[in-house]
Amino acid sequence: MTFRNALMARLGITIPIIQAPMVGASGTALAIAASDAGALGSLAAGALPPDGILRDAAKIRAETARPFAINLLMARPANPDVQSVTAAMARLKSWRDRLGLPEQAVPNRWSEDFAAQLQAVIAARPAMASFTFDCLTRDEVAALKAAGIFVCGTATSVAEARAWVDAGADAICAQGAEGGGHRGTFLGEGRADALGTFALVPAIRAATTLPLIAAGGIMDGAGIAAALMLGADAVQLGTAFLLTPEATTPQPWRDALAHAGDNDTRLTRVFSGRYARGLENEFMRKMTPAEKDVPAYPVQNALTREIRAAAAKAGNAGLMSLWAGQGVPFIRAMPAGELISTLWAEACEASAALHARMAAP
Repeated sequence: MTFRNALMARLGITIPIIQAPMVGASGTALAIAASDAGALGSLAAGALPPDGILRDAAKIRAETARPFAINLLMARPANPDVQSVTAAMARLKSWRDRLGLPEQAVPNRWSEDFAAQLQAVIAARPAMASFTFDCLTRDEVAALKAAGIFVCGTATSVAEARAWVDAGADAICAQGAEGGGHRGTFLGEGRADALGTFALVPAIRAATTLPLIAAGGIMDGAGIAAALMLGADAVQLGTAFLLTPEATTPQPWRDALAHAGDNDTRLTRVFSGRYARGLENEFMRKMTPAEKDVPAYPVQNALTREIRAAAAKAGNAGLMSLWAGQGVPFIRAMPAGELISTLWAEACEASAALHARMAAP
């Protein structure tokens, strides 16, 4: 089946699939493989310093001539009060002791400098730059566009989509509540009233004519076809790529994904201070009573970083952030290029099957 639209033409892709940026799981190899397969590979640059962004963008360009995207997590400067940081560190002490980590020192910074990261993305000039956790200013969007970069903003509600439209974005990524990893919410807390993908996509489609990318819970071709039918111009998949050999998913995370059931994910903010969906584990369960007390992202994220890293090294999945979407039982272990071609073949088959059913007497 031939499927083309203005978004695909602008991005230079032949398959309307975007590999989601996933910090800790999607590096240069996955982005290269996805782009080489005709989709749009994404570099997760939220945790990278500016020179790391430029280095990884250059590496991608050295290994593929295909377009790719860079994603940033919009962590504006944090200035938490001493009392909340001290309390948060006290709550984490027993976990650190269990992993043999030394007494925790207050980090000298809570996150990378977003302004400097943004300048690095502009210098790197990817085909698309996507943004999560907040909305760019009109001046920031204009600077990206002046460099020839297509700007995509993440929205979890119609109000957020409209904010991106007002900022001058080129496209909207509609992130449904089924999706794994961090919620992109920036208007509201992102949990109680979260819309699912197949409610959110048509709602945003009715509110804007901008190209629309559907994300959250899509794991197979039927889901892709359904999202396109609802008005999406492309889909973004993350969890689906976590078991590909090109992903940098740590082995304990891979093992947990391979054995996940259909009701094993939960939304939590105990790891990072921002709601995210992952497989429920010991850390999530035992920290839940204090969930409302943990400091907001990026503070809690910085304070738990060493715990998560040490747990991964020790093979302890119970203390790691095992991000995954609700569709995780349908995850497949295969090379990224093969997965993309399989997904698109399934989407074409699902579309043809629906057409045949509708045409039947």
